[in-house]
Amino acid sequence: MAQHAIILHTVVPLRSQPAEESEQLTQLMFGETCVIVEKLPRWWRLVNDYDGQEGWADFKMITPLTNAEYDSYIHTDHTAVVKFPTAYAVSDGNVIMPLTAGTHLADYHNGVFSMLGHSFHIDPSIVAPKPLTLTPESFMQVARFFMNIPYLWGGKNSMGMDCSGLSGVLLSIFGVKLLRNAREQITQGSRVESLEQAQCGDLAFFNHVSRSKVETNISHVGIVISSDSIMHCSGRVKIERLTKEGILSEQDGTLTHDLVEIRRYV
Repeated sequence: MAQHAIILHTVVPLRSQPAEESEQLTQLMFGETCVIVEKLPRWWRLVNDYDGQEGWADFKMITPLTNAEYDSYIHTDHTAVVKFPTAYAVSDGNVIMPLTAGTHLADYHNGVFSMLGHSFHIDPSIVAPKPLTLTPESFMQVARFFMNIPYLWGGKNSMGMDCSGLSGVLLSIFGVKLLRNAREQITQGSRVESLEQAQCGDLAFFNHVSRSKVETNISHVGIVISSDSIMHCSGRVKIERLTKEGILSEQDGTLTHDLVEIRRYV
């Protein structure tokens, strides 16, 4: 029988190999559960329940669950989500836990959520008790706090995130569950036929202009704000001009990413 575990740290790096110097594929977030599929003396290979991503994590950062604990936890309500890039929760034992946007809170009610028998208090103003309705206004109310977060390969938090980490975290606040990487996210949702039909919250997928146009290789994703602007993480989270050719640099107006496809999830 599979052994389950839970993340009780703010974020935990999930790596391609059982070594600190190996590539960070993604990050597991506080409260996410996973399956332990292999154990080495220091490293465990995990599969994330949320998006199916697999990789290695330091075993000290993983908390195993009994079958009873796992069943009880996954059957509690998890619709509440942290909507600000950085938040803090305080346990009934006065332990302070930093949290990051996109973290789902179990059994949340009026600023209190539970975790394995412990209660945590959190500022209700930074939590969406249920997914927000996506409109241009509501999107920008949330998205403005993500501006200038630096790019980090495999990152999903306010200290660093990659392009698909940004799209996954932001849209989760509006009730959209995305797979982890751009090449996976493009397989979800429905195709938008033209840029003129694009709406706020659609995802636009790109090649980098330096790559061959002969074979499509999705290497970048951003969130459409309007038919002529996009929010994406390239160097940092920023808003740049979107055209039917792709993204134009805010610095010199050059084309940096070739537009391949737009998809809708809401």
